[in-house]
Amino acid sequence: MRILTLASRNVRRNWHRSLVTMSAMAFACFIMIFFSSLMEGMIQGSERSVVAMNMGDIQIHAPGYRDDPDLYTRIEHADALVDSLEKHGYRAASRIYAYGLLAANMASSGVHLRGVDLTREVRVTELYKHVSSGQWLDEHDPRGVVLGKKLAGTLGVSLGDELVFVGQSADGFMANELFRVRGILKSVSDGIDRMGLFMPMQSLRDLMDIPHGAHEIVVARQDRSTDLAVDTARVARLAPGLEVKNWKQLMPVIARMIETVDIQIIIMLVIFYIAVATVVLNAMLMNVFERIHEFGIMKALGVSPMQLVGLVFAETLIMTLLSAVAGLAGGWWISAYYQQHGIDMSALAGSISYGGIAFDPVWYGAITTHALLYPVLFLFVVAAAAVIYPAGKAALLSPVKAIYFR
Repeated sequence: MRILTLASRNVRRNWHRSLVTMSAMAFACFIMIFFSSLMEGMIQGSERSVVAMNMGDIQIHAPGYRDDPDLYTRIEHADALVDSLEKHGYRAASRIYAYGLLAANMASSGVHLRGVDLTREVRVTELYKHVSSGQWLDEHDPRGVVLGKKLAGTLGVSLGDELVFVGQSADGFMANELFRVRGILKSVSDGIDRMGLFMPMQSLRDLMDIPHGAHEIVVARQDRSTDLAVDTARVARLAPGLEVKNWKQLMPVIARMIETVDIQIIIMLVIFYIAVATVVLNAMLMNVFERIHEFGIMKALGVSPMQLVGLVFAETLIMTLLSAVAGLAGGWWISAYYQQHGIDMSALAGSISYGGIAFDPVWYGAITTHALLYPVLFLFVVAAAAVIYPAGKAALLSPVKAIYFR
C-alpha cells in the first residue's frame, strides 16, 4: 500500500477541513517564531546594555576595592597587565575613579569621576556611541567632560557650560578645577545617569594626583562563542592576587533574567500549542469517524492495523509539513523586519530600566537557530501526539462492524 499517495489524496479530498487545520498550525508556528525572535533579541539587547555599554565581559580590581572604593586601593602595574591581556587575545582598558562635588548654576551634586583611556576604551565598550548631544571625549580637549543624563538635568547645564569640581586628591590636598560640558550621555545605568562624569584619564590623574596604577581593568572577549567562565578563569591566572569577576557575577539579577528566557519560550510554546493540539485532534478524529466504513473495507482486504496507523500519521505529517513551511516563511519574514526596525516602546514606558541598567526602548528581534527551530520542532511533536488517539481508533476497528457502520 502506497501510504503517502493515499494520504495526499485524503488531505485533498476534504480540503476545507485540511485548510482550516493547516491554517491554525501555520498561524501558531508563525506567532511562536516571531515571539521567540523577540525574546532572543531581548537577550542580545540585555547583554549588550550590560557588557558593551559599560561593564565589559570581565572586570579586574584590587582586593577589597569593590567593597570599599578607596582612592588609594589600586592595581599598581595596570599597564603591564593590560599589555599581557592583549597578548593573550583579549581587549582591555584601565580606568581610574574619584568622588567629589560638582557645581553649576547655583546647583550642586555629588559626582563619580571616571578617567578613561581614550585609545583602548573604544575597543572594549561602546559608551562613546551613546552620546545624546555633543561629542565624546578628546585627548586634545583635557577640560572637556561628558555627563550622565540625569546629572546634567540636576545641574541645569547644557553643551559648553562651565562646571566647578571640588574634592580631595590622593596627596590629601584640595582638588578643584573648571571643566566644560562637551557631551551628555543617553541613559546607561542609574549610577552613571545620576553621578557619572567622564574625562580623559590623564586629566583625572593630574586633578587627583594619581601618577600611576588603575582602579579597574575592563576586559572584552574577541570570541564571544567561548565559555565566559573559562575566560574568567584564564584572566584570573593572568592577574594573580587580584579580584577577577565576569559580568554575570557582577550583575546577577540581569544574568538570572537572561538565563530564564529559554524557559519562558518553552512555556509559551507549550501553552500556545495545546490549542493547536486540540484542533489537530478534533480534525483527525472527525476524519476517522467519517471513514469508518472505508477503514473496515481496507482491513477486510488485508490492510494491517499498523498500516492504518501509518496512513493517519502520514496525513497529519503532510499537513504539518505544509503548515511548518508556511509558518517558517512568515515568521522568518516578520522577524527579519523587526530585526531591522524594532518595536519602539518609548511611547509606553519612556526609558526602560531593570536591575539598575537602562535598556534601549526600541525592542529588536533576532533571528537565531533556536528562534526558528524550536517552534517548528514543537509543532511536529504536538501534531504527532495529538493524532495518537485517532490513529489508534482506526487501527482497533473491527472489520465487520466497520463495514456495516452507519
